[in-house]
Amino acid sequence: MAIEKTLILIKPDGMERRLAGLVIDRLEAAGLDMAAAKVTRVSEELARTHYDNLKGQPFCDSVVNFLRGENNSVPGKRVIAMIYRGENAVAEVRRIVGATNPEKAVPGTIRGAFGRIRNGIMENVIHASGNLQDAEREIKLWFRPEEITEW
Repeated sequence: MAIEKTLILIKPDGMERRLAGLVIDRLEAAGLDMAAAKVTRVSEELARTHYDNLKGQPFCDSVVNFLRGENNSVPGKRVIAMIYRGENAVAEVRRIVGATNPEKAVPGTIRGAFGRIRNGIMENVIHASGNLQDAEREIKLWFRPEEITEW
């Protein structure tokens, strides 16, 4: 099995609802190792670069605004960006996180347990890299090499 790294973001809706500890607990319980973490605000440039694959889609602006916390009421509009490492980490994190739409996510997953659609806005708490190539690209966007613990 391959040792991989993957990016996880606890989005502003997860921060607003104080779910960070519960999310981290589920990732840790899966036997994955945290290699980096930081609390940060998301600039429009970073959000647009992160979601570059959605450029031109009619929902791109709303996804960018959501990641920036434009739909949340708590001041600060911050995210926790993390890198987790482990055997087949990308697929394992995707399994733990669940389907993007919380109404279609398995109940035991993070999105199944904590996600919701409120006022027509999908609040899915967390971002997880979709595949190994996305993980490598996203990690470089969110972290400098010296911020990542290797072992």
